[in-house]
Amino acid sequence: MATILRTRVLSLRALTNIRMYSGEPGSGAGKGGGGGGAIREAGGTFGKMEAAREDEYFYKKQKEQLANLKDHLSKEIAFHEEQIKRHEDAIRRHKKSIGDIPEKH
Repeated sequence: MATILRTRVLSLRALTNIRMYSGEPGSGAGKGGGGGGAIREAGGTFGKMEAAREDEYFYKKQKEQLANLKDHLSKEIAFHEEQIKRHEDAIRRHKKSIGDIPEKH
């Protein structure tokens, strides 16, 4: 479980660090837009639209991953709360058993 959580956190960190441009995304190769394919390299309106689509894709992907992580952590919390309840019940039973044992003087 910890490995899955660690992998998801690392994936989220990687997604947040993907966009580091010195100029405007989609403005053409060598202008901060990078070489993301023929449309983006050409720059102009189509390059900017493609950059916007990529940003939207990664935003949605990150949002989905965060929702999955939140769901996973909620399930973990519920599991541990149930374990706590079971342990508390066991402690009560054992204390009662100790109290039921007659003391010999």
